[in-house]
Amino acid sequence: MSEQFRAVPVIHVGRGSPLGESERSDLAAVEEPLEVRLHGTPFAVIMRTPGNDRELAAGFLLSEGVIRTAADVGAVEHCRHPDHPDVHNVVDVYLIGEAASSLDEHLRERRNVLANSSCGLCGRVTIESLRTRAAPLPIAWTMTIDAAAAMPDRLRERQRVFEGTGGIHAAGLFTPDGVCVRAAEDVGRHNAVDKVIGSMLLDERLPLDRFGLAVSGRASYEIVQKAWLGGIHLVCAVSAPSSLAVDLADEAGITLLGFARGGGFNVYTHAGRLPGV
Repeated sequence: MSEQFRAVPVIHVGRGSPLGESERSDLAAVEEPLEVRLHGTPFAVIMRTPGNDRELAAGFLLSEGVIRTAADVGAVEHCRHPDHPDVHNVVDVYLIGEAASSLDEHLRERRNVLANSSCGLCGRVTIESLRTRAAPLPIAWTMTIDAAAAMPDRLRERQRVFEGTGGIHAAGLFTPDGVCVRAAEDVGRHNAVDKVIGSMLLDERLPLDRFGLAVSGRASYEIVQKAWLGGIHLVCAVSAPSSLAVDLADEAGITLLGFARGGGFNVYTHAGRLPGV
């Protein structure tokens, strides 16, 4: 697997750095392109942090509507160049069943998109199209205020690459009692979400209707969209949600929390999953 961080030269200015001793190195999170292919044909390029590439591809294709369940996936394989066996930046996905029958349609409609680390789906999926793919989620379980407030700190404990770089996002899936069962890191928070959802998809554990999702940084429309398509009932963000994220969470029946830090949070939608709020 490619490295997830590497040393880069840096000059520290101020903050007590003595003159003549300011040149040193820092660790930076690695960002590299991943090409996702369908049956050998290029479909998309995603800027990501290497690691969990198969899961990232599966989660991305779920959010793009190419697949719906693990039953749609025949194989997800890294492609290795015969002259460069160390390169792992191409993943080829082979579809089966109904998903395979729609392959040509997906390839015709898909423009090759360079999804940068802050963009996500570039607006390809609208709220209107989501209504045809996912029903609003009922309130089927509750989470205590203490368990919800602890999610960011428990996610932080799983951020190994962040410890070394300070420049990477994370996403984690939590049970209603606040246990983190799956986590991933990436330079793009939406990629981290795709990785954790994709890993559960490949394990045939969708829908994720017994889980909440915690993300570092803000809650964007793409994050809530991916949660909805994965069947996730609660989204907790360390920073602010966007207005469209709030609108979509309200429509989806998702409990949306923001500014979750220091033992507190804001509740923007569907507070019924949090008794006592």
